[in-house]
Amino acid sequence: MFIADHWKDYEVIDTSSGDKLERWGKYILRRPDPQVIWQTPLKNAAWKKLNGHYHRSDRGGGEWEFFDLPKQWKISYVLGGTGNNPSNFAKESGETYRPVEPVYENLSKLSEKERTLTFHLKPFAFKHTGLFPEQAANWDWFANEITGETERRKKLGIDEPVKVLNLFAYTGGATLAAAAAGAHVTHVDASKGMVQWAKENAEASGLNKAPVRWLVDDCMKFVEREIRRGNKYDAIIMDPPSYGRGPKGEIWKIEDAVYQLIKLSAELLSDKSIFFLINSYTTGLQPAVMSYMLGVLIKKKFGGSIHSEEVGLPVSETGLVLPCGCSGRWVKNG
Repeated sequence: MFIADHWKDYEVIDTSSGDKLERWGKYILRRPDPQVIWQTPLKNAAWKKLNGHYHRSDRGGGEWEFFDLPKQWKISYVLGGTGNNPSNFAKESGETYRPVEPVYENLSKLSEKERTLTFHLKPFAFKHTGLFPEQAANWDWFANEITGETERRKKLGIDEPVKVLNLFAYTGGATLAAAAAGAHVTHVDASKGMVQWAKENAEASGLNKAPVRWLVDDCMKFVEREIRRGNKYDAIIMDPPSYGRGPKGEIWKIEDAVYQLIKLSAELLSDKSIFFLINSYTTGLQPAVMSYMLGVLIKKKFGGSIHSEEVGLPVSETGLVLPCGCSGRWVKNG
C-alpha cells in the first residue's frame, strides 16, 4: 500500500459512519467518504470541535456548514518528510504498518526548503478543499525519481531537463512536486479556475518562476495533438476523474476512456523515459487492472517494472489506514 505518512499540516483524526474527521492546518473538517462503512464510536473530542461540516444530501451532492472557518487558508508539505532522512512506510501485516529504512536518498540531497510545497485551501462544491492529501505518497516517489535522473544526466554531461506531462492536473500538487525536484512540467487541466489555483499554489511555494507550462485544455485532445507535433516527455502523470466534462462540454467517463488515454499517452514517452503514473478513485479500477494496462501498453514496449497498490492515509485514532483509491506506477529502472 502506498501510504501518505509524512504530513505535518494534515491528519485524518478519525473515521466513522460514512465520514472522516480531518485536521487541515489548525482547522477541523468533517467530510463524507464512501470507504467508511463502519460505525465506530465517536470518542475523539475533535468530533465536537468542527470548523466545517459537509452534509450529504439524499438527492445527491450536499452542502457545507461552517463554524469559524476562513474562506481560504494555507498548509505546507515537505516532500519525503521533514529532516534530512526522508523515509517511507511499508506494510508489515494485515492491519499494522511500520517505518522502514529511508528509500528517498535522492530527495535527501535537496534542502528542506527546496522540498517544501504550500497549498491554498478553500472548501467548494462536492465536499472538496482543493487538495487530495493521499497523493503525497506519489509526490514523494516521483520527486525522488526525477531528482535521481537529473543528477544522473548531470554526471553524464547530458544538458537536458526531465520533461514531465501532468494530465488532469487539478490544483497542481503533482506539478509542484515535479517542479521542485527539477523537472520542466507541462500542466494540463480542462478547468481554467483550477489552472489559476495551481498558479497561485506555485507562487505560494516559491515556484512561480519554475519552468511550468500552464494549459487549459481537454486532456485527450491535447495528447492527440502532441502526438501529431512529435513532442515527447520523459515522464507522464495522470489523475483522471471518474466522470467529468471538458472545456466545451465533452463528457469523460474513466471506464470508457482510460485505456485509450494510456495507449495514446504512451506514444509521448521518450526513449529516455523514467516513469508513468496513473491514479484512480473508481472502485472498478483496482490495482491489478492498473498493472495489466500498464503491462500491455508500456512495459511491453519499454521494459522496466510495474507496481500498483491502494493509496492510503493513516488514521490517528485507530492506527489503521484509510484507503483512498489506487495508483499504478511504471518505472524504467526499478
